[in-house]
Amino acid sequence: MESFSLILAIVVITALVFDFTNGFHDTANAMATTISTGALKPKVAVAMSAVLNLVGAFLSVEVANTISKGLVDESGIRPEVIFAALVGAILWNLLTWLVGLPSSSSHALMGGLIGATVASAGIGAVHGGVLITKVLLPAIAAPLVAGISALVATRLTYRLGRNADGRAAEKGHRAGQIASAGLVSLAHGTNDAQKTMGIITLALVTGGALAPGSNPPLWVIASAGIAIALGTYVGGWRIIRTMGKGLTDLQPQQGFAAQTSAATAILASSHLGFSLSTTHVVSGSVMGAGLGRKGGVVRWSTATRMFVAWALTLPAAALVGAGAEAMTRLGDWGTGFVAAFLVVSSAAIWKISRRQVVDHTNVNDTGETPAVAGSGKPSDAVAPAALASQAAEELTATIPAPASVPTAPAATPPAATV
Repeated sequence: MESFSLILAIVVITALVFDFTNGFHDTANAMATTISTGALKPKVAVAMSAVLNLVGAFLSVEVANTISKGLVDESGIRPEVIFAALVGAILWNLLTWLVGLPSSSSHALMGGLIGATVASAGIGAVHGGVLITKVLLPAIAAPLVAGISALVATRLTYRLGRNADGRAAEKGHRAGQIASAGLVSLAHGTNDAQKTMGIITLALVTGGALAPGSNPPLWVIASAGIAIALGTYVGGWRIIRTMGKGLTDLQPQQGFAAQTSAATAILASSHLGFSLSTTHVVSGSVMGAGLGRKGGVVRWSTATRMFVAWALTLPAAALVGAGAEAMTRLGDWGTGFVAAFLVVSSAAIWKISRRQVVDHTNVNDTGETPAVAGSGKPSDAVAPAALASQAAEELTATIPAPASVPTAPAATPPAATV
């Protein structure tokens, strides 16, 4: 059994907290389209996804090895560096969840690790070749490949099913969508849970609890799988709404094509050891499926906000990770300060999120979270009022105007169309 120091225990716990945030941040990747098309009820969908994420965590360790052995020089960092990296990744996950943007948990983790490592041991401690070939290039190629595949698959699906009975075909596509959503969940567990396994293994190596080059121990694999499954079950409803309703409007045929394309790309990357962003892949496939249906559209203003968030993820997490690492070098009190900052910041973000609650009861409403307001839909005009007063939003969005109000009875208030 590995010998643990206090800082090593803190790092392991923090890594599992990150894994939990990864779970609820990325639930939308597997289940947003399934929920938005009505193929599964929201709570059933996240429960199914949680179980399959747990199973997927045991299928491979290739991605974990990329992180624990390939990205940074194990000999040049301390456990405190891993802790600082996780702080940057967790805060970025929570901030993007708050505003409902599906950014990459994987790249947040990579950014935090790179920033903290550079601050501690210099730029030479980062293996640039691994960063480019297994992180940056897949980040660009994966959404393009998944998007094109989903576009082609969507058009093919509609062409093959144009003479089929409408009701029977819809049932078949919903069943296929459920199966493909399960495959995405399995793939997500295989890819994303491994990132936490890799981080914990790297911490154990730097702390002297494991020999360099070791694979993740069984308890690391199991704990990472459980943490991501629990986070998935909690459900990142704000991001599910953006992915399922804010980016495009999907029919079951499109949802099936999008999820099948995404699952194929994710499983292939896991087998090759690429630390792929499942968020990028699924977002690309959803946009491709949106464009694949005749008359389908993609709300490019929402997509642009997502692209900006993707571009900022690595540098933003790296800056926070570097700053946190600088504090940990001041000793135990510096590490304690960073831990307290993480707890207080996380609590503040959660408190702010309560002002506009999104959960399984309203995830399919067309009302948008603050970050995606302005996507070109009629609800854009009332988004500032919704932000200014939660009570006013609830009244205008859910209660029809009384008949006695001296306004045109046939007209529907703009906010009621949210």
